[in-house]
Amino acid sequence: MLRPTLATALALSLAAPAAAADAPLRVLGTVGMIADVAANVAGDCAAVETLIGPGVDPHDYSATPSDVRRLEAAELIFYVHPALEEQLARVLDRFGARVPTVGVLEAALDEAALLDDPDAPGTVDPHIWMDVSRWARIAPVIAEAVANQRPDCAGPMAARLDAYTAQLDALHGWVTEAIATIPEGQRLLVTAHDAFEYYADAYGMEASEAIEGISSASEAAIADIRAVADFVVDRGVGAVFVETTISPRTIEALVAEVRARGHAVEIGGELFSDAMGDPGTPGGTYIGMIAANTATITGALGGTLPPLPAALTELPELAGYAD
Repeated sequence: MLRPTLATALALSLAAPAAAADAPLRVLGTVGMIADVAANVAGDCAAVETLIGPGVDPHDYSATPSDVRRLEAAELIFYVHPALEEQLARVLDRFGARVPTVGVLEAALDEAALLDDPDAPGTVDPHIWMDVSRWARIAPVIAEAVANQRPDCAGPMAARLDAYTAQLDALHGWVTEAIATIPEGQRLLVTAHDAFEYYADAYGMEASEAIEGISSASEAAIADIRAVADFVVDRGVGAVFVETTISPRTIEALVAEVRARGHAVEIGGELFSDAMGDPGTPGGTYIGMIAANTATITGALGGTLPPLPAALTELPELAGYAD
């Protein structure tokens, strides 16, 4: 059984051998969305790496021998939830017995803040990074876990945490404003797999439909494609979206099915769902990932991007949205 709580991780760190107090803490995040938050909050106090790279689906990712070596070298491990890192659960469980290991979803959010898998009531939907206000709650958890092993970093991290939280607050407001520009009746988000329920819930999308369920490990059936095609035709959806971690074949099959019924639909663009973009690209940070998704969704569904708030105008990954 995974050890998801911050309290457990902190207790383990107290029992772990002391590392050099002035050396950056070796932090490993399973996915880029966690690692990017950790890097922003910890700064020079941590050397942060990502286990699962850009464009890779964490639902069916299995650890390689080199991954095991990286886990062995880490002094602090962050993961989202076993509903996301499905194939890594046993490995994380093993390392969680001797390395501080924090499941950020359960450490940062209470049950009331979480959505269920619509196909399996009682099972958590792990895609909380799609709601910036929810995802922002992991930042203090990360800061506390790092400061527990690097106490001298608590002060500098507090300042970094405040600054980064202000950026996330501004991003959340900007996304809300952008989606509100999409005309009513067109705020309909159709994707390959069901990773956008938190986005829809937070930002006023009227519906979010997907061919595959919460776990992309399941195969889409013809009946699933036809059911979503019914929704697209009935609601007059004009654009559907592919994802960077999912084969475009299912969306392409959906488009073909919808067009065969005489309804015009386009692929509105590519969205980041379970992984960020390559480092150095606009989608290569968490803020850039959400902004890129929002720009794609807003443009394809008939909305207009609002100006960036002051807290975000200096971020290089958002340079294209400044005007």
